[in-house]
Amino acid sequence: MRIRDTGDLWWKSAVIYCLDVETYMDWDDDGIGDLPGLVQRIDHLAELGVTCLWLMPFYPTADRDDGYDITDYYAVDPRLGDGGDLVELIRTANDRGIRVIADLVVNHTSDRHPWFRAARRSKDSPYRDWYVWREDPPPDTSDEVVFPDKEDGIWTYDEQAGAWYRHRFYRHQPDLNTANPQVRDAIAKVVGYWAQLGLDGFRVDAVPFFLADAANGKGDDVDHPHQFLQQLRAFLSRRTGDSILMGEVNLPYDQQRLFFGDHDDDGEHEGAELNLQFDFVLMQRMYLALARQDARVLADVLESRPVIPSDAQWATFVRNHDELTLDQLSDAERQEVFDAFGPDEEVQLYGRGLRRRLPPMVQGDPRRVRMVYSLLFTLPGTPVLFYGEEIGMGENLAAEGRLAVRTPMQWTSGKNGGFSAAAPSRLAGPVTEGAFGPAHVNVSDQRRDPDSLLNFVQKLARRYRESPELGWTGAVEILDQPHRSVLAHRSTWQDASTVALHNLGPEAVRVPLHLPDTDATCRLIDLLEDDEHVPDDKGRVEVELDGYGWRWLRVVHPDSRRLL
Repeated sequence: MRIRDTGDLWWKSAVIYCLDVETYMDWDDDGIGDLPGLVQRIDHLAELGVTCLWLMPFYPTADRDDGYDITDYYAVDPRLGDGGDLVELIRTANDRGIRVIADLVVNHTSDRHPWFRAARRSKDSPYRDWYVWREDPPPDTSDEVVFPDKEDGIWTYDEQAGAWYRHRFYRHQPDLNTANPQVRDAIAKVVGYWAQLGLDGFRVDAVPFFLADAANGKGDDVDHPHQFLQQLRAFLSRRTGDSILMGEVNLPYDQQRLFFGDHDDDGEHEGAELNLQFDFVLMQRMYLALARQDARVLADVLESRPVIPSDAQWATFVRNHDELTLDQLSDAERQEVFDAFGPDEEVQLYGRGLRRRLPPMVQGDPRRVRMVYSLLFTLPGTPVLFYGEEIGMGENLAAEGRLAVRTPMQWTSGKNGGFSAAAPSRLAGPVTEGAFGPAHVNVSDQRRDPDSLLNFVQKLARRYRESPELGWTGAVEILDQPHRSVLAHRSTWQDASTVALHNLGPEAVRVPLHLPDTDATCRLIDLLEDDEHVPDDKGRVEVELDGYGWRWLRVVHPDSRRLL
């Protein structure tokens, strides 16, 4: 591969930013964020270094699950704008060098979707088999419920249909039957429609659930569920060659690799499937490492990552729009994280996660916050930011459940944080209050402060983009050193190599390193500070690291021509 090839596989070194239009910027002051407001804030994203904008659902909705209960896959929620506004957003973002992707929610629809309304009317409806039904009473399925605080099973009886329908999520979200070829064709049609309007791909919601039924039908045209995902990827690639599917697959690594299309565990795909997958395993172990202040947890999980196809990528993240799930940790490990970052039951959710953002978890300690985001940008993969992370927003526990972290964006210290001029009672969600409210945390103030978190994250994004080895490295190298609180890892690609050091503990340390391919003619240039280190003739060097400190050290050989 050559440096110019990074443009072909753009997702391997992108900076992705997720937002909900409804809570980002309200331009007509009706209390609900809208597409024209988002267009007005595109330059904020461009200045931050965002190269890919991920939109949470913007489709018409019954609005019982924050937009994830869709009633029409081919339109824009009129509260947010119209199709023309979406096209203007895509055009403006593209002008700033930002691609746009959107949520693809095809595991289920709203129970108000015309497909389901038709399906429930009659057993003879052509849409009946678009959903999953049973006529005999279901067994106890309480252990299969995704939201145990709201549902006690995954089947609900429908009086009009005279049968039970399946819903792995809420009862108002009936599951689509992807064993039906007509359903698969409809999903491809949706993908093709939005790709034609300019979207660069999709974040695919709940991938294992939506594939679960594929290939179950008699005389089906796919042999196994993953073949459907391969077909969908191939279809999208034919329509727009550099579009992506970024999947939500919260499974152990040995199961995740299947969703890249690697079915024989050789690091190559037999049929391309997802371009990116969120690394839930790494994210959960990261919080355990932070709770223990023990970086060995991170080192172990990085070394256990499977080799993935060369055109695939891990999407790394600190926070997303859902609860901070800890479901892949043991009960004892999960309790450690709860004790450290959310001991009160009101911040815990479903017994498996936290409805908090990072800054309040660490009592607003700027050292710890910055160290974690520095770590994010150096972990091999593509970093994904959730809106407001760049300024250190907190949660609002007055909001229900997962909505605690989906509060209005804080632009200024003024009314409603500059999100809207509407009355607070009309807002899409309650603005965060207290120490993390707009009076103390907002974009406007941080833009003018060179030492702000906003400017720090901007620098991280810029340095990440200038260091393709961070996204393209094949396998991370964990460097030996004696401190349990320190993660020292090296990412190398072609002639580019960066050593990253992060101290998860409060005590300053001196970190000895051995880099056998260096000597006294080489330099280790700090990419974030005006500093450098020179190894001795045997490639040994010591680096001082503050409590909760971080260093990005580029390995520079005498003949290097890279800009510093």
